[in-house]
Formats: sequence, C-alpha cells, structure tokens
Amino acid sequence: MAISQGDTLPDATLVQMGADGPAPVQLSDKTKGRKVVIFAVPGAFTPTCHSAHVPSFIRTKDQFDAKGVDEIICVSVNDPFVMKAWGEATGATEAGITMLGDAESAFTTAIGMDFSAPPAGLMARSKRYAMLVEDGKVTLLQEEESPGVCEVSGGEGLLASM
Repeated sequence: MAISQGDTLPDATLVQMGADGPAPVQLSDKTKGRKVVIFAVPGAFTPTCHSAHVPSFIRTKDQFDAKGVDEIICVSVNDPFVMKAWGEATGATEAGITMLGDAESAFTTAIGMDFSAPPAGLMARSKRYAMLVEDGKVTLLQEEESPGVCEVSGGEGLLASM
C-alpha cells in the first residue's frame, strides 16, 4: 500500500557520496524535528527528471527556504556515484539540494512508490512524487499519474499546495 498524507515515514537507510566515499544516511535523522521536502524521480539523467524535475527545485529553493523548509532531498533508485555526478551536472548540489540514492529500492518499495518499466530498462524504480514531511510525518503528498510528467510533483506544483 502506498504511503498517504498523514502517515509517518518508515525509517530507511539511503546512501550519499561523502568526502570518504559512499556514506549511509538515516532518513529519520534528516526528518526528526525538521520540515523537509522529499522528491523522487524514476532515474538520474533520464529526460523528464533531468530537464524538468530537478531544475524545478533549483528554481524554487529560495521560496521553500522562505516557507521554513530545512532541506530539500532528491531520492532516486540509483547508486551514490551516479547521484553525485547528477547533482553536479544539474547544479542541484551547488543549489543545496541533497542527492540521496536508494540503490536497493528499499525505501521506495517500503512506501509503495515502486514501479518497473522493462521496455525502458527501468526496474524497481520510483514513481515521480514530491512530499512535505514535518517531524517524520507526511503532511503533503503529490504523485504524478505518469512517470514522464512533472507537474504536481515539481517545485512550483508543491509550493502552490503548501
């Protein structure tokens, strides 16, 4: 069953590229007592994710900051090496967006947001969504109906609903 507004996020270990290589990141540490935006994409460097989704959060980062958001996190079912390269290629890292890999799709599957599209080579990937999480609880969740669309889950779409 997919996560819903009002649910508490399950704890999960994601991976981020640190100074000394891949480092585990406890999602509960990122969300406890904080206001965090988490957005997820089907894959790093894929067309809509690369040209629309990540840029929408780079454009709106200051507006989220003004609304008291402590951190914006991008999650993708990719390894931390790819997420680091993608964050650098898009400017997301420079903009202050945290790029976390869910390499095993454990978090994505736990919240019921996984899907596969074998013809496109996408297996056990994440649906496209954005959520506002306050102290570990999902207070706003916006999921796209199609992985190739970025409207309600983009930065502007989430801001408009806050």
